[in-house]
Amino acid sequence: MKQHKEFQYIYKKGKNIHTQSVVLFSLPKQTIHKVGFTATKKIGNAVKRNRAKRRLRALFCEYSSSLQDGTYIFVAKQSINEVSHQQLELDFKKILSKSKSFKADSQ
Repeated sequence: MKQHKEFQYIYKKGKNIHTQSVVLFSLPKQTIHKVGFTATKKIGNAVKRNRAKRRLRALFCEYSSSLQDGTYIFVAKQSINEVSHQQLELDFKKILSKSKSFKADSQ
């Protein structure tokens, strides 16, 4: 997802779930996977924002095969730079299970 309109639609119509380091906006049961990653300037300079998005992208790639089709936007929170990879992975799993985004046969 790259268009501002798409992001705004998901922010308004989607379900949102918060954890310590990530916010997920989702519209499940769409026909295909669409995913977006954002990091606001509150996180820091461009290097820190890009690192946060890279970390989220890597986790998404790890779990994408076990997710239902849908539209997902992952928003990095300020604390993402302080958490370890293990903690971020736990937050990621928690956020996906809360949103019921896992396929029935996985988890």
